[in-house]
Amino acid sequence: MVSKYFLENWALILILLAFSISLKITVFLDSKIIKRLYVLIVYVFLLSIMVHIEFFFAKQGSNNDLRIVLMAFRYSATPFIVAQVIYTLAKKFRAFVFVPAIIHAIINFASIKNGVVFSIDSDGTFHRGSLGLLPFIVAGIYCAFLVYILFKRSNKKAIEIIPIAFLCFSFISGLILPFIYGKDYSPLFCLNIAIALFVYYVFLILQLTKMDSLTGVLNRQAFYADKTNNPEDITAVLSLDMNGLKTINDVGGHAAGDEALVTIALCFTRSLKRRQSVYRIGGDEFIIVCRKTSKFDVTQLVQRIKDHVADTKYSCSIGYSFREGLEKSVDELIKESDEMMYADKALYYMNNNRDRRRR
Repeated sequence: MVSKYFLENWALILILLAFSISLKITVFLDSKIIKRLYVLIVYVFLLSIMVHIEFFFAKQGSNNDLRIVLMAFRYSATPFIVAQVIYTLAKKFRAFVFVPAIIHAIINFASIKNGVVFSIDSDGTFHRGSLGLLPFIVAGIYCAFLVYILFKRSNKKAIEIIPIAFLCFSFISGLILPFIYGKDYSPLFCLNIAIALFVYYVFLILQLTKMDSLTGVLNRQAFYADKTNNPEDITAVLSLDMNGLKTINDVGGHAAGDEALVTIALCFTRSLKRRQSVYRIGGDEFIIVCRKTSKFDVTQLVQRIKDHVADTKYSCSIGYSFREGLEKSVDELIKESDEMMYADKALYYMNNNRDRRRR
């Protein structure tokens, strides 16, 4: 049985092993998230062993008592796995996210005696009970909730939507394919989950390499890559620079400076609409790239930024440049917006009787 398990689940083992090694060497994720992902790997591995044993006995037509217990574990597993993913990826959710999964598991194990979800008769034939679809419904609700949470906390950009869509497709396929292929799909269930989680992890790491770790906006490398991607679509560029960051750092320390940068970046992010992306390209320097955006929309964006920043105790200087055709290159747009921003910054310091070179 052991050798057959390794033969049938070798692809799964390789994926879980690659997942474990990747987590060991990653430097982008919080240690708590990494530990929770390790727990997920153990979940899936143990589940694959139980599924293998269950179907081994089903083929042998023996050990029906043990088989139905393993079946209760299998039907209870998916909600627990998705709950663990929610617990891992959505920080504001705590252990209560497991409560529905626990209630669902209790019903499944009660079915061993009353057959309300499933039963196995004396000749080993499987039957669905009156609540036979409950495991799929509960798992579907958990998957929908996970996708909703990930989508809500995303920036609605393709860089985040694509991995969420992939995860959604993977989980939905895991819920639908059993109805199409029946028990023949069950041995692939754990492999489906492992692939979904590992590929999502890869997407997540690739996403994080384009993000500024402090502010959560896109980073300098992403800006240089994106400005050469369909540059003809770029119609406007905004240059933004925080005012007084040096003073904040000198008076309150770098923690206060970091808080200021996070706050000001959040103001920029909240001001964005479709086809508008913000990048942190230096210490307190940001750029917003607008694609296929009208001049009116650009001026509205500038006003939204000013309104959001005005609600904080910080300030920033803003410059922008717009083009209607291709008469200006992207670099020329950046140069013009920088010049306007520096003029705005000089006016700010002059009005406040301050010299940027002094502490």
